Amino acid sequence: MNPILQLREVSRHFGGLLALDNVSFDLRPNEIVGLIGPNGAGKTTLVNVVTGVFRPNAGRIVFDGQPIDKLKSYSISRLGIARTFQVVQPFPEMTVVENVAAGALFAAGAKDLESAKELAIEHLEFVGLAHLAGSSASALTLADRKRLELAKSLAMDPKLLLLDEVNAGLNPVEIDRSLELIRSLVGKGITVLIIEHLMKVVMSVCSRIIVLHHGQMISDGTPSEVGKDPHVIKAYLGSRYAAREEGNMA
Repeated sequence: MNPILQLREVSRHFGGLLALDNVSFDLRPNEIVGLIGPNGAGKTTLVNVVTGVFRPNAGRIVFDGQPIDKLKSYSISRLGIARTFQVVQPFPEMTVVENVAAGALFAAGAKDLESAKELAIEHLEFVGLAHLAGSSASALTLADRKRLELAKSLAMDPKLLLLDEVNAGLNPVEIDRSLELIRSLVGKGITVLIIEHLMKVVMSVCSRIIVLHHGQMISDGTPSEVGKDPHVIKAYLGSRYAAREEGNMA
């Protein structure tokens, strides 16, 4: 099966800061892949480069067989790449359904506002927010704003969804609900790349994990492989995590 996304020796610098350094990997269709690393490792920069917020200074990015590293963000989104943001910012003066309809109308090419709202309701039902469709987005709880962010991205009809810290600030029950939604995305034919700091989340939902450190990719493998990688333990997980995991397996 051909990769849906390919990065080849992708680099991005900001002045003298090298945020991404020769990063190469593939994402296969219907994978859920975790992207982890310390703060400042380059995770959000990578998402910004893939989605066209920044252009790479070197390297190639190919999505679904088409080079995208020189395209504008709106062109990339229309090809089928959507994302959520670490800091959730819905349109506060619009209703929940209007927030989602905007994505369907302007990114997914809904023919008119009425059909965009119909699609929006479908996505709100999927994330469990249909009962709040007419509510103001500004009145939502953090957990519901996170689900709204997911519905907005789904309204763009993505083949690839990049999730940036979708579980930050959620309690354990809310995280479990979030993970159920993430797993169900594969049933919709969506490939997922998820930035996450909670190792319990990454280990439970991802089939593969990519690790960045100082802009470089230091590991790419199954959760078990990455959890035992000495480079990852030293740079990110720490010896206590490794010892605890060994104890759990004993």
